Amino acid sequence: MISQKEYAHRRLKLAQSMSSESICLIHSANQKTRSNDTEYPYRQNSNFYYVTGFKEDESCLMIVKKKNKFKTILFVLKKDVKKELWTGQRLGEVEAKKLFSVNEVYTIDTLEEKFKEFSTRKQVLYYDFKLTYLKFKALKRISKGMHTHKNIALNIENMRLVKSTAEIKLIQKAIKITQKAHHKAMSCTKVDKNEYELQAKIENIFKAKGAYSDAYTSIVACGNAANTLHYIENNKPLEDGELILIDAGCEYEYYASDITRTIPVNGKFTKPQKELYQMILDVQVKIISMIAPGVMRSALQKKAEELLCDGLLLLGILKGKKKKLLKKDAHKKYYPHGIGHWMGIDVHDEAPYKDTKGKEIPLMKGMVLTIEPGIYCNTNDNSIPKKYRGIGIRIEDDILVTKNGHKNLSSSIVKDIEDIEKLSLL
Repeated sequence: MISQKEYAHRRLKLAQSMSSESICLIHSANQKTRSNDTEYPYRQNSNFYYVTGFKEDESCLMIVKKKNKFKTILFVLKKDVKKELWTGQRLGEVEAKKLFSVNEVYTIDTLEEKFKEFSTRKQVLYYDFKLTYLKFKALKRISKGMHTHKNIALNIENMRLVKSTAEIKLIQKAIKITQKAHHKAMSCTKVDKNEYELQAKIENIFKAKGAYSDAYTSIVACGNAANTLHYIENNKPLEDGELILIDAGCEYEYYASDITRTIPVNGKFTKPQKELYQMILDVQVKIISMIAPGVMRSALQKKAEELLCDGLLLLGILKGKKKKLLKKDAHKKYYPHGIGHWMGIDVHDEAPYKDTKGKEIPLMKGMVLTIEPGIYCNTNDNSIPKKYRGIGIRIEDDILVTKNGHKNLSSSIVKDIEDIEKLSLL
């Protein structure tokens, strides 16, 4: 778990990044309507959660800074016994003041009043441009007189680039639960079942082990469905002789895992499936081995594309000279996405890839990123050998950048052909 001391340190660091005469508002996420009068399960805004650890909606963090001094104020929904009968208990201002290391706590209905009290016409106003603080009409009116508006999300997201020890432990916990789910998918009977049945087994383990949310919508794609990168229908039969691409990860205490494995329905890879799978796995292993502080993600991308192009040429999926094929991006027909992304509170962690001057940010100790090469051979692509048509393969792991290199946080989730087939026989 993240301690209140760590949240307080994040707020300190955030305040230090603000102008000397400024005020900051960071709002909670809004409830989202599913249809009519029903709502989606509530999930806190990641930036707000990162600096507060507070999970309730209708809340706001205010930071008031004058010169080098600042104070933090948390606004929460007031206690209402009648409403709580329907929607559950609220912490309220009294308990929030006991639990959270902030200077002051007020109820959310006083936000406009307090904003007027703490703001001046010469201050800089920071807020998250993606969140609608402007729903408070008085705030919109008052803030017009301020010197300038700045997006506080950029400051927070820069802080999110490097994970603390506590954050890494939560990511590891999420991965450990996801491991059990993927291994269950490998070992259970799949022939004559449906994609949604396998999805149900995976997500049942997530919830049974304490991960109440998926980090993203699970992909369980059999056969040619795997060649749709964001396939989430998960409603086709699991056919004997086909592969299943499973991209599924849980979220544990707001921290994500993101794992992809591609496994045979009947537990045994065919020869063409092995050829393509092993090529992609070799590329992934090589790219992971390159990860270390100071390395650029663009270098990982470039190397991955070169190696995958080599493999596609060797298998006869691409034909011609490597240099010309790379220049024409011919390989991107079969590998259209990036080698990976940041991961943390969000599965695609909303942290920058370039600094404020537009220069790429090198890998640093404490960063967590995915590495996910893949090849997608559509069944209707007559330009490639018939034996590879309809095969889609992606292999994805979650990697921590360490002081001298890297650590594969998901290395215990089997991915070698022999190990997958062995687990399938259990």
